[in-house]
Amino acid sequence: MTTREPIDLSIAVHPEMLHWGRRPTYEMVEEIGPTNPSEVSRWLIGAHTGTHVDAPSHFITGGTTVDRIPITHTVGPARVLDLTHVAKEITADDLVAAGAAGATRLLFKTRNSTDALTRNVRSETWVGLGPSGARWLADNGATLAGLDYMTMEAPDHTVEWPTHVILCGAGVVILENADLALVDPGDYELVCLPVPFEGREAAPAPAVLLPLAA
Repeated sequence: MTTREPIDLSIAVHPEMLHWGRRPTYEMVEEIGPTNPSEVSRWLIGAHTGTHVDAPSHFITGGTTVDRIPITHTVGPARVLDLTHVAKEITADDLVAAGAAGATRLLFKTRNSTDALTRNVRSETWVGLGPSGARWLADNGATLAGLDYMTMEAPDHTVEWPTHVILCGAGVVILENADLALVDPGDYELVCLPVPFEGREAAPAPAVLLPLAA
Protein backbone atom coordinates (compact mmCIF):
# COMPACT_ATOMS: atom_id res chain seq x y z
CA MET A 1 0.00 0.00 0.00
CA THR A 2 1.49 3.34 -1.04
CA THR A 3 0.31 6.16 1.20
CA ARG A 4 1.52 9.45 2.63
CA GLU A 5 -0.47 8.89 5.81
CA PRO A 6 1.05 7.56 9.03
CA ILE A 7 0.80 3.78 9.27
CA ASP A 8 -0.18 2.29 12.63
CA LEU A 9 1.72 -0.95 13.30
CA SER A 10 -0.03 -1.71 16.59
CA ILE A 11 -2.44 -4.59 17.01
CA ALA A 12 -5.58 -4.23 19.12
CA VAL A 13 -5.55 -5.60 22.67
CA HIS A 14 -8.60 -7.67 23.63
CA PRO A 15 -9.35 -10.82 25.63
CA GLU A 16 -9.50 -13.13 22.59
CA MET A 17 -6.29 -11.89 20.97
CA LEU A 18 -3.12 -13.75 20.07
CA HIS A 19 -1.08 -13.76 23.26
CA TRP A 20 2.02 -15.11 24.95
CA GLY A 21 1.48 -16.50 28.44
CA ARG A 22 -1.60 -15.17 30.20
CA ARG A 23 -4.62 -14.07 28.19
CA PRO A 24 -5.43 -10.37 28.80
CA THR A 25 -8.52 -9.65 30.87
CA TYR A 26 -10.30 -6.55 32.04
CA GLU A 27 -13.06 -5.39 34.34
CA MET A 28 -15.18 -2.28 34.28
CA VAL A 29 -14.58 -0.19 37.38
CA GLU A 30 -17.13 2.43 36.39
CA GLU A 31 -19.73 2.59 33.64
CA ILE A 32 -21.65 5.57 32.38
CA GLY A 33 -24.94 5.79 34.24
CA PRO A 34 -27.00 7.84 36.65
CA THR A 35 -24.15 8.06 39.18
CA ASN A 36 -21.10 7.92 36.89
CA PRO A 37 -20.27 10.41 34.13
CA SER A 38 -17.57 8.23 32.53
CA GLU A 39 -16.27 4.74 31.88
CA VAL A 40 -13.17 3.40 33.65
CA SER A 41 -11.65 -0.01 32.98
CA ARG A 42 -8.90 -2.00 34.71
CA TRP A 43 -6.75 -4.36 32.64
CA LEU A 44 -4.57 -7.31 33.56
CA ILE A 45 -2.07 -7.96 30.76
CA GLY A 46 1.45 -9.29 30.43
CA ALA A 47 4.31 -6.99 29.49
CA HIS A 48 4.66 -8.97 26.25
CA THR A 49 1.05 -8.43 25.16
CA GLY A 50 0.20 -6.95 21.78
CA THR A 51 2.72 -4.75 19.99
CA HIS A 52 5.57 -4.54 22.48
CA VAL A 53 9.32 -4.29 22.90
CA ASP A 54 11.74 -6.62 24.62
CA ALA A 55 14.51 -4.74 26.40
CA PRO A 56 18.01 -6.25 26.73
CA SER A 57 17.25 -7.23 30.34
CA HIS A 58 14.73 -9.76 29.00
CA PHE A 59 17.60 -12.22 28.49
CA ILE A 60 20.66 -10.47 29.92
CA THR A 61 21.21 -10.11 33.67
CA GLY A 62 21.96 -6.46 34.34
CA GLY A 63 20.89 -5.46 30.83
CA THR A 64 19.06 -2.26 30.02
CA THR A 65 15.47 -2.26 31.27
CA VAL A 66 12.56 -0.96 29.24
CA ASP A 67 12.44 2.39 31.04
CA ARG A 68 16.13 2.95 30.26
CA ILE A 69 16.03 2.27 26.52
CA PRO A 70 17.44 5.33 24.70
CA ILE A 71 14.70 7.01 22.70
CA THR A 72 17.11 7.13 19.77
CA HIS A 73 16.88 3.33 19.58
CA THR A 74 13.12 3.35 18.96
CA VAL A 75 12.52 6.68 17.19
CA GLY A 76 14.19 7.62 13.92
CA PRO A 77 14.79 6.36 10.38
CA ALA A 78 13.76 2.75 9.84
CA ARG A 79 13.84 0.34 6.93
CA VAL A 80 11.14 -2.21 6.16
CA LEU A 81 12.56 -5.29 4.44
CA ASP A 82 10.53 -7.56 2.16
CA LEU A 83 11.07 -11.06 3.54
CA THR A 84 7.72 -12.50 2.51
CA HIS A 85 9.50 -15.23 0.54
CA VAL A 86 11.21 -16.69 3.61
CA ALA A 87 9.65 -19.98 4.68
CA LYS A 88 10.64 -20.12 8.36
CA GLU A 89 14.01 -18.66 9.38
CA ILE A 90 15.50 -15.32 8.30
CA THR A 91 19.26 -15.66 7.80
CA ALA A 92 22.08 -13.16 7.49
CA ASP A 93 22.09 -13.75 3.73
CA ASP A 94 18.36 -12.95 3.61
CA LEU A 95 18.95 -9.64 5.39
CA VAL A 96 21.76 -8.61 3.07
CA ALA A 97 19.80 -9.60 -0.05
CA ALA A 98 16.78 -7.61 1.17
CA GLY A 99 18.85 -4.44 1.60
CA ALA A 100 19.54 -4.28 5.32
CA ALA A 101 23.00 -2.76 4.96
CA GLY A 102 23.25 0.79 6.27
CA ALA A 103 20.04 0.71 8.37
CA THR A 104 20.05 0.68 12.17
CA ARG A 105 16.31 0.23 12.78
CA LEU A 106 14.92 -2.64 10.73
CA LEU A 107 11.45 -4.14 10.42
CA PHE A 108 10.96 -7.54 8.82
CA LYS A 109 7.82 -7.91 6.73
CA THR A 110 7.06 -11.62 6.38
CA ARG A 111 4.11 -13.84 5.58
CA ASN A 112 3.24 -13.61 9.29
CA SER A 113 1.38 -10.34 8.73
CA THR A 114 -1.26 -12.06 6.61
CA ASP A 115 -1.06 -15.47 8.25
CA ALA A 116 0.18 -16.24 11.78
CA LEU A 117 -0.38 -12.71 13.11
CA THR A 118 -4.05 -12.78 12.08
CA ARG A 119 -4.88 -15.79 14.27
CA ASN A 120 -5.92 -15.64 17.91
CA VAL A 121 -3.94 -18.75 18.89
CA ARG A 122 -0.26 -19.54 18.52
CA SER A 123 0.57 -21.06 15.12
CA GLU A 124 2.53 -24.27 14.78
CA THR A 125 4.95 -22.46 12.51
CA TRP A 126 5.84 -18.87 11.69
CA VAL A 127 8.72 -16.86 10.26
CA GLY A 128 11.36 -15.72 12.75
CA LEU A 129 14.90 -14.37 12.79
CA GLY A 130 17.59 -17.04 12.95
CA PRO A 131 20.84 -16.78 14.92
CA SER A 132 22.92 -15.87 11.86
CA GLY A 133 20.58 -12.97 11.15
CA ALA A 134 20.76 -11.84 14.77
CA ARG A 135 24.56 -11.96 14.68
CA TRP A 136 24.61 -9.92 11.48
CA LEU A 137 22.44 -7.24 13.11
CA ALA A 138 24.62 -7.17 16.22
CA ASP A 139 27.78 -6.87 14.13
CA ASN A 140 26.38 -4.13 11.92
CA GLY A 141 25.20 -1.61 14.49
CA ALA A 142 21.47 -2.31 14.63
CA THR A 143 19.61 -0.63 17.49
CA LEU A 144 16.12 -2.04 16.82
CA ALA A 145 14.78 -5.11 15.04
CA GLY A 146 11.05 -5.63 14.52
CA LEU A 147 8.98 -8.58 13.37
CA ASP A 148 5.34 -9.22 12.51
CA TYR A 149 4.80 -11.95 15.12
CA MET A 150 4.70 -12.34 18.88
CA THR A 151 8.26 -13.63 19.06
CA MET A 152 11.36 -12.70 17.09
CA GLU A 153 12.70 -16.22 17.60
CA ALA A 154 12.40 -18.70 14.74
CA PRO A 155 10.28 -21.79 15.56
CA ASP A 156 13.22 -24.21 15.76
CA HIS A 157 15.02 -22.22 18.47
CA THR A 158 12.45 -21.70 21.23
CA VAL A 159 14.35 -23.78 23.77
CA GLU A 160 17.66 -21.92 24.08
CA TRP A 161 16.48 -18.69 22.41
CA PRO A 162 19.78 -17.82 20.67
CA THR A 163 18.37 -14.93 18.62
CA HIS A 164 17.07 -13.18 21.73
CA VAL A 165 20.32 -13.82 23.58
CA ILE A 166 22.40 -12.38 20.73
CA LEU A 167 20.21 -9.30 20.20
CA CYS A 168 19.73 -8.55 23.88
CA GLY A 169 23.42 -9.06 24.52
CA ALA A 170 24.22 -6.49 21.84
CA GLY A 171 21.72 -3.98 23.22
CA VAL A 172 19.34 -4.32 20.28
CA VAL A 173 15.71 -3.51 21.14
CA ILE A 174 13.27 -6.15 19.86
CA LEU A 175 9.87 -5.00 18.57
CA GLU A 176 7.32 -7.82 18.29
CA ASN A 177 3.75 -8.08 16.99
CA ALA A 178 4.22 -5.23 14.51
CA ASP A 179 1.48 -5.42 11.87
CA LEU A 180 3.22 -4.81 8.55
CA ALA A 181 0.48 -6.13 6.26
CA LEU A 182 -0.18 -2.74 4.66
CA VAL A 183 3.40 -1.50 4.64
CA ASP A 184 5.51 -1.38 1.48
CA PRO A 185 9.21 -2.17 1.81
CA GLY A 186 11.40 0.90 2.01
CA ASP A 187 12.56 3.69 4.28
CA TYR A 188 10.34 5.43 6.84
CA GLU A 189 10.48 7.35 10.08
CA LEU A 190 9.63 5.11 13.03
CA VAL A 191 7.98 6.38 16.21
CA CYS A 192 7.85 3.64 18.84
CA LEU A 193 7.29 4.63 22.46
CA PRO A 194 7.37 1.78 25.00
CA VAL A 195 5.49 2.23 28.25
CA PRO A 196 8.31 2.95 30.77
CA PHE A 197 7.69 0.13 33.25
CA GLU A 198 10.46 0.85 35.74
CA GLY A 199 13.04 -1.92 35.99
CA ARG A 200 11.16 -4.33 33.76
CA GLU A 201 12.16 -6.41 30.74
CA ALA A 202 9.37 -5.49 28.30
CA ALA A 203 6.38 -3.24 27.77
CA PRO A 204 3.57 -2.47 25.33
CA ALA A 205 4.91 -0.14 22.66
CA PRO A 206 2.57 1.59 20.21
CA ALA A 207 4.42 2.03 16.94
CA VAL A 208 3.81 4.20 13.88
CA LEU A 209 5.64 4.54 10.58
CA LEU A 210 5.74 7.93 8.93
CA PRO A 211 6.41 7.99 5.17
CA LEU A 212 9.36 10.15 4.20
CA ALA A 213 8.75 13.35 2.30
CA ALA A 214 9.03 12.95 -1.47
